[in-house]
Amino acid sequence: MILPTKVQFADDKLKKAFYDLKQGRNNEKELYKFLERAFRDIEQNGFCGTQVSKDLIPKQYIQKYKVTNLWKYDLPNA
Repeated sequence: MILPTKVQFADDKLKKAFYDLKQGRNNEKELYKFLERAFRDIEQNGFCGTQVSKDLIPKQYIQKYKVTNLWKYDLPNA
């Protein structure tokens, strides 16, 4: 059984940038929709995407965010 996951922003600056996309030009609005879909997918299944090998996790992520496990989600047209 896969438990639901909660998507959170690393900081308020990133959260604001995400919501600003919604008010932007067409390509920004499209990116906003892709990210919304990605967040829904991840919340439903935290293991969707591709797992990043532990030795490839950037050291700054480990230090700043205490990351021990990292997954990559590919957006459409990316």
